[in-house]
Amino acid sequence: MRRPKFIAEQARHASGLLGRVIAFIMARETWGENRRAMEALDVSAADHIIDIGCGHGRSLGALAQHAAKGRVVGVDPSDLMAEIAVARNRALVKSGRVKVAIASAGDLPFSPDTFDKALCVHVIYFWKDLRTSFREIARVMKPNGRFVLLFRTDADEAAVAAFPAEVYSFRPLSEVVAALNDAGFAIDSQLLAQQEEKSPVLLVATKRHAMARAVDAMKGRQHAS
Repeated sequence: MRRPKFIAEQARHASGLLGRVIAFIMARETWGENRRAMEALDVSAADHIIDIGCGHGRSLGALAQHAAKGRVVGVDPSDLMAEIAVARNRALVKSGRVKVAIASAGDLPFSPDTFDKALCVHVIYFWKDLRTSFREIARVMKPNGRFVLLFRTDADEAAVAAFPAEVYSFRPLSEVVAALNDAGFAIDSQLLAQQEEKSPVLLVATKRHAMARAVDAMKGRQHAS
């Protein structure tokens, strides 16, 4: 059954009482997939981590437990979701170990080379331009930083049928991979080969060093000539 557009809109940008209800449901409905993505992130104690589209903020506390000497930042474009995430992690926010910012993936209010790890779960459907967002994420990550994404593709027929296309954009896996490569990420090819596109896809990418990106660009120009 296709979800009503007004419900889907709340997943994209929550507001009001209905947004609070959606946040409550999402915190439970997608927790298993969030845990799967966090495990792939391979967090170390001193890591600085960004959760892009953090929503209700349940993952922020879990990440902070693993990054005991680091810092965790959640970003979300919804004022309401940011409020809920802060309330859920009040003690960690007060201590400075967790921060929540209102921002979109395409315009992150952080300096270059800030984060060791980045997480993004069920969020890319709402981005107008994958390349712009991935390049911005790459900008704020340190060289060799680890970026984990979990999302559904257009091969997931059940998801495509259930969510309104005006709100959710389910893209081909190849399009997401190409956008990551273009933004300067190297994808774990072994893990990529194991993915079943009709289920949520998990990708692990590493921000290439500037020198490696320059060499790749040179090779691309040579192949084109």
